[in-house]
Amino acid sequence: MRFLLRSPLAVLIAVLLTPFVSPTAGAQPDGGAAGAAWAHTVDGPHPYPNVFIEWDVPITMSDGTVLKANVYHPADAAGAPIADSTPTIVNFTPYTKLGSMIGDSVFSVPGLSDLIIQLARDIDLTGTPFSGLTDLTKALGGGLLRTFTVDRNLIRSGYTQVVVDVRGTGFSQGIWDLLGPREQQDTLEAISWAASQPWSTGDIGMTGVSYSGLNQLQAAAKNPPALKAIFPVVPSRNPFRDLVAPGGAIGAGFMPMWLAAVNGGKLVPDLMALAQGRFDMKWLADRLADPFTFVDALLEVFIEPDIASLSPKVQTLLDSNSPMRQAWETDPERITVPTFITGGWHDVFVNSQADVYRRIQVPPGQKQLLVGDGYHISNGNESGRPGLPPRMDVLQHAWFDKWLKGIDNGIDDFGPVTAKQQGGGWVTLPSFPQPGIEYQRMYLSPAVSGTGGHSVHDGSLFTAPSDGLHTLTVAPGLTGLCSRDAAQQLIGIVSIIDACGKDSRIQESNGLTFTSAPVVEPTTISGPIAMRLNTVHDTADGYWTVTVNDVAPDGRSTALSTGQLVASLRHIDESRSTRLPTGDYTDPVPDLSLDTRQQTVPGVPVALDISVAGIEAVLQPGHRLRVDVYAGNFPKGLPPTAITVDTGLKPQHLLLDPSAPSFVNIPVRGNPGW
Repeated sequence: MRFLLRSPLAVLIAVLLTPFVSPTAGAQPDGGAAGAAWAHTVDGPHPYPNVFIEWDVPITMSDGTVLKANVYHPADAAGAPIADSTPTIVNFTPYTKLGSMIGDSVFSVPGLSDLIIQLARDIDLTGTPFSGLTDLTKALGGGLLRTFTVDRNLIRSGYTQVVVDVRGTGFSQGIWDLLGPREQQDTLEAISWAASQPWSTGDIGMTGVSYSGLNQLQAAAKNPPALKAIFPVVPSRNPFRDLVAPGGAIGAGFMPMWLAAVNGGKLVPDLMALAQGRFDMKWLADRLADPFTFVDALLEVFIEPDIASLSPKVQTLLDSNSPMRQAWETDPERITVPTFITGGWHDVFVNSQADVYRRIQVPPGQKQLLVGDGYHISNGNESGRPGLPPRMDVLQHAWFDKWLKGIDNGIDDFGPVTAKQQGGGWVTLPSFPQPGIEYQRMYLSPAVSGTGGHSVHDGSLFTAPSDGLHTLTVAPGLTGLCSRDAAQQLIGIVSIIDACGKDSRIQESNGLTFTSAPVVEPTTISGPIAMRLNTVHDTADGYWTVTVNDVAPDGRSTALSTGQLVASLRHIDESRSTRLPTGDYTDPVPDLSLDTRQQTVPGVPVALDISVAGIEAVLQPGHRLRVDVYAGNFPKGLPPTAITVDTGLKPQHLLLDPSAPSFVNIPVRGNPGW
């Protein structure tokens, strides 16, 4: 791996030459001279001093439903919208444009946003048990809010931004379709509407965070002619696999609070319209018809004890071939527009982000991947600092300048993969996984490693299976409440407590640990990971969770990645999975469907192939690789009650048999000395 060293003289020369040469991003995580130029463009001065806002503009869909949008135009010194047409950025949000407006209002007060960001970045709890709070507050200065709300710097630079309430949310009419076919059609029609307006050049980009990143991928996969580039922040291509039911267990931490937030937000009426006597009665009728979308299904999943008694709606949710599940899954190979994806190794959608990048059918440069070591709400927490990647609003601005305005600013030379190596620093890579990676089996052994005495069993990882037949037992528990998985599921909130977010030893007290010898040189781990467990159950089902950890010389065990699987939902979809020529999985993708469910037979061994989210990490000399095995993972996952009944919440058994071994298939580069 090469690191580019920059001396003060080199920096001075770059600064002096910048006015005379076209900046290029090169292979530096901060973008080099080009990155500095992008930041200067964003921070001003701008060609247009003001922003003019059209509130609650109606957009009528093909079925007659009226969506509402706020349209932000560049404006002159007098506050009047400019006469020229501009490229247009569309954001489709279920979190109400009212929320975007409030955030924009706060951050548009002169000096206030700078003060808030500075105060947040001045919080430094490094060295305390709560340093995770610092990781969260730093995100305020990383540009995330500008991609979530409204980017006034982008508008003042000559773009129009359209923020649309998704059907059935905010002030838009209709029933919330939750990423379904009708909502996807709405997105295409809104793009066409924006492109046809006199204030638009017809060139459309899309931006937004989370849900508003996911619907960008959905739209781009349908190739509307006006869409020229997208900038999805922490998106997903398959929210069912990533978040709704990872491994077949319902996201018990995230889903209730998320559905409550969106459903609560959509019930807030347009008070201005009410005061002016123009209240939309169709909006009210639609809200009364479906006030709590999907809440009934979630409650049923957690209450109904009999699979045969599940309602058709829930049966559809648990059927991988249903129209709903098919609509939720985006095929990245259909995307042909320039796409810049940002994500985090501990984001709720981490399974998707690198996978989308790999599958998009455009050359590197026209597709970019930026992945930090953060959570859903801390994305960009290291951005904008010297030597680190530019702020997200800076990258977004440069991306649209390149692909919507044709400005040769070097953004296509950035990356194409810019990643924070867990255990190391920021690196720029030509691909993910990085070149030179080889998969290696590390076998789970009962031999005591001497490093995990706090766990239920302190096992080892070896390059060959151990002799003899051994059975290890692990029981369900609640130590997962204090874990990196809990922090991930709760979008980063639990990470405030370092003993939960940065150290797995509390969780490991209720798990099996398997630890390698210390590595003798820096050892890179890059790519998806696969786990094979040979299991035995006392009941008709079980629920398994595994983590891959970096163990420091002082004993701290940091989870790098995670995977989980309900035993009866173990059937693998080969069309979506990847294997080595040897036949070993590198990414086993389960169906997660009731029609392929196979209950376990008490006492009979069953092999489980568990997908562990891909990572970019480095084990430093003296550090060890560890695999943790658990019989549960609340609050990240809780199997439907009808399945939990079959597990009986009984202890589960791991069979260590050299003829049918349990192992982790891990992508490494270097000579670890194992």
